[in-house]
Amino acid sequence: MKKRTIWILIILMVVTIVGLVLVQIRYVRINAEMIENQFKENVQRSLFQAVRLVEENEALQYLSETLEDVDYSAKSKGLIKSGNAQKDVLGMTTDSMAMDSGKDFTLNQKLPSIQLSTKHGKATIEETSRYLQKKFQQDFSRSKTILDQAVFRWLRESDQKEISQRVNFDELNDILQTLLENNGVTLPFNYSVVDKQGRLVYKHTNISVDEQKISQTGNVFTQKLFPFEETNQPYYLQVDFPTRQNYILNSMNLLLPSVVLVILILTIFIIAIIIIFRQKQLNNIKNDFVNNMTHELKTPIATISLASQMLQDPNIGKTPEMLQHVSKVIHDETQRLSFQVEKVLQMAIFEKEKSPLNLTEIHINSLIQDVIHSFSLRVTNSGGKIIPSLKAEKDLALIDEVHFTNVIFNLMDNALKYSNKPLLLNIETWNEKDRIFISIEDNGIGIRKEDLKRIFEKFYRVSTGNLHNVKGFGLGLAYVKKIITDHKGTIKVESEPNIGTKFTISLPILKNQEK
Repeated sequence: MKKRTIWILIILMVVTIVGLVLVQIRYVRINAEMIENQFKENVQRSLFQAVRLVEENEALQYLSETLEDVDYSAKSKGLIKSGNAQKDVLGMTTDSMAMDSGKDFTLNQKLPSIQLSTKHGKATIEETSRYLQKKFQQDFSRSKTILDQAVFRWLRESDQKEISQRVNFDELNDILQTLLENNGVTLPFNYSVVDKQGRLVYKHTNISVDEQKISQTGNVFTQKLFPFEETNQPYYLQVDFPTRQNYILNSMNLLLPSVVLVILILTIFIIAIIIIFRQKQLNNIKNDFVNNMTHELKTPIATISLASQMLQDPNIGKTPEMLQHVSKVIHDETQRLSFQVEKVLQMAIFEKEKSPLNLTEIHINSLIQDVIHSFSLRVTNSGGKIIPSLKAEKDLALIDEVHFTNVIFNLMDNALKYSNKPLLLNIETWNEKDRIFISIEDNGIGIRKEDLKRIFEKFYRVSTGNLHNVKGFGLGLAYVKKIITDHKGTIKVESEPNIGTKFTISLPILKNQEK
């Protein structure tokens, strides 16, 4: 796939995902606002209905008590007879009315009898009707006057009463609960009554809640008690819902699967982008690897072929000097071929999830000593020196001899390649508990701090500064890390620029072995 095609696909996927996320965010926000506004509207409606009902109950109770007092006063003066009262829908006696000096009245006066025959008197139907109309008008006027006076006294006296005398708080709690449920609000609540200065007058707690926490979350709704009453000492009803946020979230539970799916799609998209770029990078590296490897293999093969032809040519004299030179050329090119084969092996290992290890009991000190012996010639020729200090007394471990040899060789080879002065290579082994530690320390160019975290990544190469003859594919240290991990070991690195680098390997050893 071409790079341009990949970028077009990425742009299309980005636009699609971003659009989907934005639509989802807007949808969630709109739904949250709608639920929030509906909740506020229902609560405010319930509170207004509650305070109106409290006000009506107070007025009805006052009028009922006033009328009872008036009725009792009338009865005590012999103006009405008991047992004839009827009640209207408000619970007050409303049958008839009586007045006493403009103050006392009763609703129990007896209507005049109707006589339909002239034989029994002068009264006629027309006269009776006119009498009744006149009587009803007089009763209505008197009743209205009395009610107006009663309401006026109620308004005047109520302003002077304490709030506890005007409101039954237990009844108010029942009213609030009923009205809230009728308006679709079933959350638990607490309510309180405060004065104009915000001082607490009464608090009714249905659930245990921290007041400070409530005020911070903004879950308090306020409504004036007796809203149509002009007074210097107003009181306010405050209702709080501690679990309001949970209510909103629960109301949006149908949106959660959608949000989860969007997050899942976004995650898959990011992973897909990473895989695409890594695959593209891997393909480029493989192509470069094949091209370079083809060149690197052709050169030593051609050199070895030429050397063998010289040995087979009878016309060329076989002097000891010539034979030694040809054998050295063959040996060097063979080592070069072996190195390239190891690179191919490392590349093949990364194609598998787990490298096929052939574990055998090996003395690590002996293995390291063999690698030092075969590597010492290269170090010596460059003017360097290897200082071994193999002090581990217990060095028997289950390892793959081939792969672990490559690990030690790669670390020593890196020390040689990344050195701008005669190499001083310190190799140590020691024991701690049931593990063996291997340290390989050089005096090379070192590694920058920002590169230390990535040196074990596949295909990652550290800048070599002034060293321009270092070739590689960024697989060496990644291969080392993988092999050590497959051996259930660990590796760490310490380095300072222009001072040197130290690799420390830790491996488990076989127990119950002799010192």
